[in-house]
Amino acid sequence: MHIAWLGKKSPFCGNVTYSREVTNALLDRGYQVSFLHFRQDSNSSDGRDKATHLISERPGDPSSERSMACEVSLPCLYKSTLYTIPTLKSSKVLTEALRQLKPDLVHASLTLSPLDFVLPEICEELNLPLVATFHPPFDRRRRNWTSSTQHLMYQFYAPFLANYDRTIVFSHIQRDLLVQLGVPQERVAVIPNGVDALKYAPGSSNLKVKMGASRIFVYQGRIALEKNLESLLKAWKHSDMGPNSKLLIVGDGPLAPVLMATYNEEHNIIWLGYIADEQRRIEILRGADVFVLPSFVEGLSLSLLEAMAAGLACLATDAGADGEALEGGAGVVLNPQRVTTQLETLLPLFRDHPEMTGLLGYKARQRVLERYTLDKNITRLERLYEEVLAQSQVALSAS
Repeated sequence: MHIAWLGKKSPFCGNVTYSREVTNALLDRGYQVSFLHFRQDSNSSDGRDKATHLISERPGDPSSERSMACEVSLPCLYKSTLYTIPTLKSSKVLTEALRQLKPDLVHASLTLSPLDFVLPEICEELNLPLVATFHPPFDRRRRNWTSSTQHLMYQFYAPFLANYDRTIVFSHIQRDLLVQLGVPQERVAVIPNGVDALKYAPGSSNLKVKMGASRIFVYQGRIALEKNLESLLKAWKHSDMGPNSKLLIVGDGPLAPVLMATYNEEHNIIWLGYIADEQRRIEILRGADVFVLPSFVEGLSLSLLEAMAAGLACLATDAGADGEALEGGAGVVLNPQRVTTQLETLLPLFRDHPEMTGLLGYKARQRVLERYTLDKNITRLERLYEEVLAQSQVALSAS
């Protein structure tokens, strides 16, 4: 089967990771994948690049053993981690590329661009089945301005998602929200984010020796308002965790300079910045004890799932589907409005009781193995592709 995948390659965000992991897994299973993505410096008249391999970050994964994939650059004026502004000719470039590629199915990992709204028309014109993955974070309770803004995004997108053959979301909560907003239930599929549980697994690490610490806590993600990182930093500072405990901040974002000036090594807070090397990120998780995610809004955090798979005790707010991932004893679910207060109690508790973190880390990994492995979720995606293709063929033969 030939899949035309419309997704992101930069700047780094959850959509980039999702597109990379899923397309690599599809290639591993013998699918042909053509990758279409926005690029600001595209000077090509038609956007077409030479056929190339999709390159996995996994070392020792020779491209010569993998399916060839064509890359197509779609011209854009601007792109960020949140949204993309295409040029006026981007829809024409996309249409022509799909006409030449002749894929069996189009899968769009939606980049929050105006092109999302015309894609169903383009695919209908070309008789191509169309699947979308809808990423925007959400908070089911709409407890603050950020979560209310995200709810407006869902309201805005819902009428257009109804025109896709299937829309993939990461949780039942997210599905119910779209159905309430008018997307037909039969057109919404729940396939959670998944992680490679062999790669993200407990293992040896010399992190504690490097950091000179006996207990290590980690935050990994963007340093932005919606991540509510300052609530964690305040709790850490107020808790007086002592010199043998370190809080590592992995990531970058607009709030980093301000927060770094107030919360720093004086408080045993270490800012590591964005780390592109996946193996180094894995070594950090393997050497840490506790993972904390204090977000106001989320979808289903890949960083959280990676930490769970690596066997860390995890604390996260019930924003998005993160609470669903940890409920029932797989971790500690925090109230987004009371993060600082709750962590002031929990951080010292997790520092002083390694047996507690060990037990929660074990339960977290078991939850990933039950629900969130990439392998199982790719199998579910394959079944969805087959179902959508079969329905498309029936519709074509009836017309």
